Amino acid sequence: MRIAVPRGALFKEALDVLDGLGIDTAEVRSNDRKLLFEEAGLITMRPSDVPTYVESGAADIGITGKDVLAEHPERNVYELLDLGFGRCRMVFATVEGEDVATEALRRLGIMRIATKYPNIAASYFESTGRQVEIVEVKGSVELAPLTGMVHGIVDLTATGTTLRENGLVVREEISVATARLIANPVSYRVKAAEIDAVLEKLRATHA
Repeated sequence: MRIAVPRGALFKEALDVLDGLGIDTAEVRSNDRKLLFEEAGLITMRPSDVPTYVESGAADIGITGKDVLAEHPERNVYELLDLGFGRCRMVFATVEGEDVATEALRRLGIMRIATKYPNIAASYFESTGRQVEIVEVKGSVELAPLTGMVHGIVDLTATGTTLRENGLVVREEISVATARLIANPVSYRVKAAEIDAVLEKLRATHA
């Protein structure tokens, strides 16, 4: 069985989970550059790529954030378990002081929002009956409202420190995201016994 492991914020705790399953992660921990660990049956990648690899069958199961799954609902993967770690909030934030986004909505009937999560942002504002123009950015999303390019942002935050340091305040909480275990639908049928054994162990430790 091959497992897709997210690098970045979820990496260490994901490896701790795998240790608990009896998988040797020593080589993965000591090697920043290598991505494929054939002997351990692990592939490491960006969290946003995990569902792609799992959907294609390049990995049978994987660990990624709920934010990634929510942003890419088109990915055909099974979400098996909430692993509980890596807790973050998806928030709507603006520059502190007067709420320029609400003001823009009142004045113009639309507000401009920057985000790395265009699907989550669009569906959230649509569900609350507000019209928005989404500006997709790849880098530091906090910069966009500071330069006046947008009225607010939708972003993922763990502690809120980066927002505060950039003079932004959370206006609304959209959702909470934690790490999830996902599976390829075909693998889940073909390797049911193996995957169920993993699930059973994880459920026991997360009970």
